[in-house]
Amino acid sequence: MINCIAIDDEPIALEIIKVFCEKVPFINLVQTFTQVSSAQKYLRKYPIDLIFSDIQMPDMNGLLFYKSIKQETLVIFTTAYSEYAVESFEVSAVDYLLKPFDFERFKFACAKAKDFFEYSKVKNSGKENSLYVRSEYSLVKIPFDDILYFETLGDFIKIHQLNKKITLTLMSLKTMEDKLPTNKFLRVHRSYTVHLMKVDSIRANSISINDIEIPIGSTYKKLVLERYSS
Repeated sequence: MINCIAIDDEPIALEIIKVFCEKVPFINLVQTFTQVSSAQKYLRKYPIDLIFSDIQMPDMNGLLFYKSIKQETLVIFTTAYSEYAVESFEVSAVDYLLKPFDFERFKFACAKAKDFFEYSKVKNSGKENSLYVRSEYSLVKIPFDDILYFETLGDFIKIHQLNKKITLTLMSLKTMEDKLPTNKFLRVHRSYTVHLMKVDSIRANSISINDIEIPIGSTYKKLVLERYSS
């Protein structure tokens, strides 16, 4: 069960969220607030897994409110203003619901929160089987076994997946490596990290995955050969 609160200066908006939460079996709405200050006091006493928060509110902007929270909690922003999408992405919001949203869109956002909530519980345990990245102002779940390889593109990473699907995320390859299980992935070049089980063949200076030739960097060649020889 995911325990959550909702904050909105409009009581009608809170009532809609309350009704929607009652229809989602894994969501437990424990409290609602029309003032950010009241929500802040509550959070100083009680742990919460998820927050539904409006953004443009009289006493404090919802983005600033979320940044001020000390405890780790997920957030889904609910707002009538589309211009805050980029900022919500920057604070790692699970989703961004643009008012008026229907129940199906709300349920989809809750499902994303549930996935990430469960992922967070097994993170660093070695049992996780998926990667979560930010892409197009949303949190995207990518199963490890769907990934072929990672490729740097300036400040971004292209995640090449099965069926020629590509996800683009703003991140360095080094940061991405820290999120990957070392028994599944290997850096083979300053611009490439591959899924070890997706490699079709290895030549002197390249690796083949799905008919794509990926170069092996000179500083990584010894590591690649040692990994596969073992």
